[in-house]
Amino acid sequence: MRSMTLTEKILRAHLIEGEYKPGNEIGIRIDHTLTQDATGTLVYLQFEKLRIDRVKAELSVSYVDHNLLQTDFRNADDHAYLHSVAKRFGIYFSRPGNGVSHQVHMERFGVPGKTMLGADSHTVSAGGISMLAIGAGGLDVALAMGGVPYYLTVPRVFGVKLTGKLGPWVSGKDVILEMLRRFSVKGGVGKVVEYYGPGVDALSMSHRQTICNMGAELGATSSIFPSDHHTRNFMVAQGRGDAWKELKADEGAQYDENTEINLCEIEPLIACPHSPDNVKKVSEVEGLPVGQVIVGSSVNSSFRDLMIVVKALENRVIHENVSFEVNPGSRQVLENIAAHGGVLTLLKAGGRIHQSGCLGCIGMGQAPATNTVSLRTFPRNFKGRSGTDNDQVFLCSPETAVAAAIFGKVTDPRKLGNCPEVLEPNEYITDDGNIIKPLSLEDSKNIQLVRGPNIVEINDIAPLQDVLEGEVLIKTGDNISTDDIIPAGNKVLPYRSNIPAISEFVFSRIDSDFSRRAKEKNGGFVVGGNNYGQGSSREHAALAPSYLGVKAKIVKGFARIHRSNLINYGIIPLVFKNPSDFDEIKAGMHLQIVGIRAAIARGDEEITLQVNGKTISVLMKFSSREREILVAGGELNFIRHKLNK
Repeated sequence: MRSMTLTEKILRAHLIEGEYKPGNEIGIRIDHTLTQDATGTLVYLQFEKLRIDRVKAELSVSYVDHNLLQTDFRNADDHAYLHSVAKRFGIYFSRPGNGVSHQVHMERFGVPGKTMLGADSHTVSAGGISMLAIGAGGLDVALAMGGVPYYLTVPRVFGVKLTGKLGPWVSGKDVILEMLRRFSVKGGVGKVVEYYGPGVDALSMSHRQTICNMGAELGATSSIFPSDHHTRNFMVAQGRGDAWKELKADEGAQYDENTEINLCEIEPLIACPHSPDNVKKVSEVEGLPVGQVIVGSSVNSSFRDLMIVVKALENRVIHENVSFEVNPGSRQVLENIAAHGGVLTLLKAGGRIHQSGCLGCIGMGQAPATNTVSLRTFPRNFKGRSGTDNDQVFLCSPETAVAAAIFGKVTDPRKLGNCPEVLEPNEYITDDGNIIKPLSLEDSKNIQLVRGPNIVEINDIAPLQDVLEGEVLIKTGDNISTDDIIPAGNKVLPYRSNIPAISEFVFSRIDSDFSRRAKEKNGGFVVGGNNYGQGSSREHAALAPSYLGVKAKIVKGFARIHRSNLINYGIIPLVFKNPSDFDEIKAGMHLQIVGIRAAIARGDEEITLQVNGKTISVLMKFSSREREILVAGGELNFIRHKLNK
C-alpha cells in the first residue's frame, strides 16, 4: 500500500464526494465547527435560512471572544442572540471572557484526526493538536453545520522537516516567522503545511499551536503536526486523555514540496511593519524605542507563553515608557497562571491584565499612542489594524516582547540571562462552568431567538445576469487584506450583524468615498493586484460589496478564503490572463462583459471584457459546483434550489 502523508490520511478518511487526486475538487465531512462573535452572527442568520432544527455536525461551538467591548448595546445584543441560537440549535456556547476560540478549543474540545471548519482564519491553530482545521467564510460553516460537505481543491502537501531543538529564549513564534521570511504571505496558498521529523519532539503543544496559527499568514489552507506523546500528555493534563490517539505520516511518505529547518539555527526574529513576512533578526532592529508591548490574544496566549513572561519579570519592573498588557488565551490559562503565582508577578511588575479575548488583535481597544512602536505577539500587523493611523506594529515572540518591556527598546531576549524552564502542568486546573452545554432537542424547540435592533436579516441575491456593465469603482495594488476592504476595530465591527450599515465602511481606509460612489453608480467593478483578500476570513468583505452592487472583482490573484466568499455571495472572481493588462484599467473607466452567464454555465475558462474600447481576456477557472453557485446568484440560492428539488 502506498505511503501517505498525515494530511492525505485525514482527508481520505473524511472523503464524501470526488476523487482524491491533485487539482480535483473534493467534498469532505466536517466533524467540528467553530464560530466567533465577529463572524458568528452572520453564520447563524444564514443557518436559520436552512430551516434545520438542529446542527448536524458532530460538535459545534459558538465562542464570544472578539467584540467584548460594550460601548453601546450592539455587541451585547449580538451576544444575547448568539446565546439564544446556541440553545435553540444544539451548540456549545463559550461565554464572553471565557477565552479565545483557538485556545479554548484546543484545551476542551480538540481531538487528533478530526476535521474542523471555522469562521475564523486562525481556526488552523488546531493543527497543533493534529486536527485538520480550516478557516472559511461563514456561509460554508453554516452549511457544514447543516451536514453539507465542505468543498476544496485537493491541496498540495508542503512537508517541513524539523531537526534539532530550539535554543534558549527562542520559541515557536520564531519558527513560523522563519517560515514567513522564507516563503512570504503567499507561500502556503493551496497547500497544507505538514511538520514532521525528529525536531517535532522538541516542540511543546504551545509551540505547535503558535506555528499552526500563523500558517494562516502563509496563506495555507491548513497546517498540522503529528499526534505523539506530547499530544497525549497535554490531553491527559486536560482530563481528556481517552480522546487521544497517535497519528503521523507513513514512513517514506512523499510530499509535493519540501523544506528543512534546523531548530538549533533559529534565532529571535521579528516581523516589521506592515506585513507578517517583513521578517528580520531582532538583532538587526535592536535599540528601537518601544512604547507598547502586548502578549497574548489569538496566539501566544497559552500557559507556557505567559509563564515564560512571568519568570522573566520576577524581581523586575516594566520600563517607565512602556505600556505592558497581557491578554490571556482563556480563563483556564489565567487560573493556572494564578495558581503558580504569576498574576501577582505581572501586577507587581506593572502589567495590565485584560480579560481573555482577542481585543487589540482586531483593533478592539489597546490602540497604541501616536508615533509609538508597539511590539505584539499577535499574528497580523497590517497598517491601521491596531486602531491607530500610521501605526508601527511589530510581531514577535513572548520572549522578545518581555525583553522590550523590561528594557524599553527592542532587545534580543538572550540578553535577559539564563533562560528559565517552563514545564506544562501534569494536571491543569479545569472548569467548564463558562461553557454552556446544548439543550436536548425537545427542550431547544421552545427557545425564542433574541434579536436586537442591530441584527438585520440578510437580503436575497438575484441570479447572475448575462451582461454585466458599470464603472471601475476602485483599483487597488497587491496584498489588499480583508481589513482594507472592511476594517476591523470598535468603530466598524459592532455593525457586523447589519450589512446595510457596515457597507458604509467598504474600502473606507483607502477611499472614504467608495460606498457613496458605489450606490450612486448602482454598483460596478473592483480591480486589484496579487494576493487580493488576504488575512481574515471575514465574509463581510464579500457580502458588503455585494450589497453595494459590486458585480465582479478582476485581479492578478486571489487569497483562498476571500475567493470562496465572493463566489458564495454572487460576486465573480476573475483573474487577468495577462497580468500586464492590469495597467490598462483605471478607476472610473466603463467596463462591460457580455455573455458571462452563458459562458460560466457552459464551462468556459476564459472570457473577454471591454473597457474604454480595449479588449482584455480574463480567466474563469471554476469547478462545476462553483459555476452552478455563480449562475444561481450565490450559495444560499444554490442550496435552497437543491433542497426544493
